[in-house]
Amino acid sequence: MSSPLHPPLHNVRVLDLSRLLPGPFCTLILSDLGARVDKVEDPHAGDYVRMFPPHGVNGMSGMYNAINRDKRSLCLDLKKPEGRGALLRLLPRYDVIVESFRPGVMARLGLGFETLQAACPRIVQCSISGYGQTGPYQERAGHDVNYVALAGVLGMNGPRESPSLLGVQLADLAGGALWGAVGILAALYDARASNRGRLVDVSMCEGALAFLVPMLGSFDASGGKPPVRAGEILNGGVACYGVYRTRDGKHLSVGALEPKFWLAFNAAIGRAGDPSELIASAAEQERVRAEVQAILEGKTRDEWELVFARADACVEPVLTVEELRTHPQHVARGMFFDIDGIGQTRTPFGSGEGHTPPPRQGEQSDAILADAGFSAEEIAALHKSGATR
Repeated sequence: MSSPLHPPLHNVRVLDLSRLLPGPFCTLILSDLGARVDKVEDPHAGDYVRMFPPHGVNGMSGMYNAINRDKRSLCLDLKKPEGRGALLRLLPRYDVIVESFRPGVMARLGLGFETLQAACPRIVQCSISGYGQTGPYQERAGHDVNYVALAGVLGMNGPRESPSLLGVQLADLAGGALWGAVGILAALYDARASNRGRLVDVSMCEGALAFLVPMLGSFDASGGKPPVRAGEILNGGVACYGVYRTRDGKHLSVGALEPKFWLAFNAAIGRAGDPSELIASAAEQERVRAEVQAILEGKTRDEWELVFARADACVEPVLTVEELRTHPQHVARGMFFDIDGIGQTRTPFGSGEGHTPPPRQGEQSDAILADAGFSAEEIAALHKSGATR
């Protein structure tokens, strides 16, 4: 009988010096792929996302719980020579180090990439920052809204009158974490062959801007005609692709872009649709949209779901967060699970089995140090120096 396959990253070890969302979400992706992740936190505030409300059954932030399962926590004060020395001694046991300080902080701590590579030549360092390790904005403070704004993404979101906030942290989780994971995996592939690591420089702003690549291609091909917020095919400019309200105040997403889907959609709602409407003028799009809206307001969202279950028309309900866990598609795919009463969501390559709870600050400090060969006396000395807890 064949044995089950190991997770693809089962032999990869990661030191995560980051906090808040982008770095920890990046290492969650790696963890769900099988990597062993150890968080390195300072002995004082640690990863202060733990304190963000609301809190879960374990007294820690729900946001922290969601992205830190399966990790261990080690406290090290990297401002102390004892803490830096301990980190460099740990490093050869790891393949990847992830950090999200502002550019230059690691070097000022005496832990620049050259120093890390001297301690472990094959180490892959992923540095996630707002604007990247170079350029005039490298030390500029920012948050997700700033990164997507400078990337041009925010300007394409919302109604024509004004841009509106995105509903998710796109720059943090996609622009930073996802691109970080991709860069790490590519660097690991090369490091296994060359035995030399590299620095992976991830700019959350650039990562968000990359999602505009198709639109920028259209912009170039149009001879420089700028795209219009809520005026393009995929951002609200056509009646066949958008969101419609139903009688109960809920909503349906309609993505009937192709003629066959537009005809199927109209047949399902009892309207005489025409393929020419797909490329009609802006004024005609508004007229068609109003007609479709008036029809869809005649039934509840659940009633329309039953109708479109029998029509191949690219229509799905707009689910609220509280509806996700019970939707049959997500249930069948095992998207949600619990660890000791703490709700969890797997990443696309993860599973719902074999997980451990998110760690408390420094919960495994002694165990991680002992695993690396630190004696009881050496661990006690680190505690005495205040470099760990």
